[in-house]
Amino acid sequence: MIEVSIRAQSYFRQLLVEQGEEAVGVLLRAIDGGTPAGEVKLEFCEAADLKGDEHRIDYPGACIYVDRSSLPHFDGAHIDYEPSATGGQLNIRAPRIKGEVPTGDAGLVDRVRHVLDSMVNPQLAMHGGKAKLEQVTEEGVVLLRFGGGCHGCGMVEMTMRNGVEKTLMAKVPGITGVRDVTDHSSGTKPYYAPR
Repeated sequence: MIEVSIRAQSYFRQLLVEQGEEAVGVLLRAIDGGTPAGEVKLEFCEAADLKGDEHRIDYPGACIYVDRSSLPHFDGAHIDYEPSATGGQLNIRAPRIKGEVPTGDAGLVDRVRHVLDSMVNPQLAMHGGKAKLEQVTEEGVVLLRFGGGCHGCGMVEMTMRNGVEKTLMAKVPGITGVRDVTDHSSGTKPYYAPR
């Protein structure tokens, strides 16, 4: 359920009037919902912008449409508007937009993916790299495929041992090792050229 404050409803009404007759409401959607990169996108919409399967929330003089596939990411969301002398601020708090930390009873694969998405890949992205989970073996060995700037990088072994492996083994109980299954000879844009 999405909670929209009276102030936010009033703000949406005012904006819709300013947009003119073409605007039928506000469309709310999650971009990369359920991942650490998850963001909220809010935009005016016309009837032609709607697919017809959106979740509709009606308020006096305003209507909010929520993209159907984004709905789970807005469960428990709160939208408020805080007026100020400089114009005010619309605040959307969506606690599930970036996904949830897997609980202790979550599977090994889910816990590894969460650590990759929330801790490892943001660091690798600073050098244009990324790591993708290929498999977790029955013995608890994580098999990773590196891409972007890590694909063919001369420092990938150090990154793997001193960063990725240490992080995964510290944060995910049950991991016994981490292996790189990337064919680094086919990398085209390594961050550090191999020796």
